[in-house]
Amino acid sequence: MDWRDDQDLKQFLKAVLTLENEQEALRFFQDVCTIKELTDMAKRLEAARMLAQGKNYREVTQATGMSTATISRVNRCLVYGEGGYRDALKKMGAADEA
Repeated sequence: MDWRDDQDLKQFLKAVLTLENEQEALRFFQDVCTIKELTDMAKRLEAARMLAQGKNYREVTQATGMSTATISRVNRCLVYGEGGYRDALKKMGAADEA
């Protein structure tokens, strides 16, 4: 079964799309995720932002504390993935920020 056809996943994504502001999003994700999961996702987005700006793995590791293996996975997604990181960063205006 293709995970993209998973009804539970579709329901979850629809719930995320109903969130109207940062406060609602934080409350939702605090209920859904552990604090570690939430901070790990936030660090992955920050790593993607830094990599999109041309930072190297060493700089990203120093700034985020992430392992080079995780940074490598983020970079693979950034370069060869579905475009999710790039779309989000572009919409946030974060890819070009220093």
